[in-house]
Amino acid sequence: MSEQKNWVYTPKKINIKRGIGYGLTDLMGGGWNNIVSGVIFAFVLSQGISPAFAGAITGIGRIFDALFSLFFGSITDGFYRTSLGKRFGRRHFFMLIGGVLFAVLFPLFWVQSDDWRYYLVVYIAIELVIAMILIAWETLPTEMTNDYKLRTVLSGSRMFISATGTAIVFIVLAVLKRMQNPDAYLITGIIWTVIFVVAIFISYRATWERPLTPEFIKELDSRPTMSVGEMLSKMVHDYCSTFKNKAFRQHLAIYLLSFTGKDFYSTMLPTFIICCIQGAQGDWPWTLQALSIFGILSTLAAAKLMISHGPRFLYSLSYLAIIVTMVGYAAVWFLNVSNPLIMLIIISVVYQLARGILEFTPWNVFPFIPDIDRMITRGDRAGIYAAVMTFFRKSTGAVASWIAGIVLAEMGFNSKTMLDAATTPFDIQNGIVLMFFIGPVILIAAAFLLSTRFKLNRETHEILKNEMERLENGGSKKDVTPASKKVAEELTGHPYDKLWPDKPIL
Repeated sequence: MSEQKNWVYTPKKINIKRGIGYGLTDLMGGGWNNIVSGVIFAFVLSQGISPAFAGAITGIGRIFDALFSLFFGSITDGFYRTSLGKRFGRRHFFMLIGGVLFAVLFPLFWVQSDDWRYYLVVYIAIELVIAMILIAWETLPTEMTNDYKLRTVLSGSRMFISATGTAIVFIVLAVLKRMQNPDAYLITGIIWTVIFVVAIFISYRATWERPLTPEFIKELDSRPTMSVGEMLSKMVHDYCSTFKNKAFRQHLAIYLLSFTGKDFYSTMLPTFIICCIQGAQGDWPWTLQALSIFGILSTLAAAKLMISHGPRFLYSLSYLAIIVTMVGYAAVWFLNVSNPLIMLIIISVVYQLARGILEFTPWNVFPFIPDIDRMITRGDRAGIYAAVMTFFRKSTGAVASWIAGIVLAEMGFNSKTMLDAATTPFDIQNGIVLMFFIGPVILIAAAFLLSTRFKLNRETHEILKNEMERLENGGSKKDVTPASKKVAEELTGHPYDKLWPDKPIL
């Protein structure tokens, strides 16, 4: 048995240090999501490429990513059968090869070109490589331990590291733009590459996988194997079945609407600042985005408020704050404020505080969703619900930039000639402001309205959990209390007599 194999499959004591080591890969995870929504569109526009094509790059790339992700998880599951999987680990092998490919591909995206097809091909390749890394990496808490608290240590480190990744992305770019470096994007891309690759390989070395004991191999081999067609059919069936869960339908709609609104803000902010605000400098959009570091503070506050006030309060707080900030941005342009940077910084700090709460809430509500499904099906399908959320988020993740690009092109925006507020006609500025304001506001307002009818919280979940425990212990459905019946029906969207079937629904 080789030293490499011994290391990959040797469990170690999980502590804060190893938790951080695991979580470091989310520097790339959090950073990349913000690069996609907040940087790529602006960079491609700066190359003189049409906004319609600039928006299409991330839109098409994310579709490829979403489809690839559906199947790649199953590939890593069965990779233990190969000699490479046995030596390097069925998850670690893809982190290793993905890290190498990322180091090669990522800097290539920031090379100057006037051909949008070049950026499309490189972007798709990067998305697939990142999916390869993250899908393998996200399974590691389950591989490393079966202890709930220890898994929390591993997963909990991600939240703050991801927020740090977001800030790093924009701080580096802001500094180089401030220096008026003509190769700011390329140099920034190289710096990002170094930071992300180092983080990936630290995670690679700091983690391990469940040993391939004869018992574990027997367990893995006992799982049914399916053809691609059978896998696709089952996946579609499983995905569609989640929409029978009323609370999940609401949760998913709130999640997608609010996050797409956030993406619209990130996509349009650079164009709004540079082309609409008089006297704006090239570093201003990235300086404002770097204020995302404040999101860490609001995330800490949100953790306490989730317990004391519930998700509906957090949704309302973040959504209303974001709508107010969008009014503030529009007012800075409309009133032609004499010293706009100070006002923009104040508004952006408030926005980033609200964004931190917005990003915290959905994935902290999510753990309660599978329990509602269990009331409907008596099954354990947390993985399916997580897959649905991830799939739809990836599918909609670049919608904002795609739509923004098309609308900008239709209104006559020219990225080669409209380089600042002085060179951008007033009617074009007016259109940009309306897009920047209306896009996020409509989406966030829709999410806010849905959130006011969201019934899932700590109290209703506790009532539902107690009812399931009563039924599981042999209690009769006839003995249900009016309060438990009402909560169960409100959360599931089904009559009580249709819930908790005699046999699990697979």
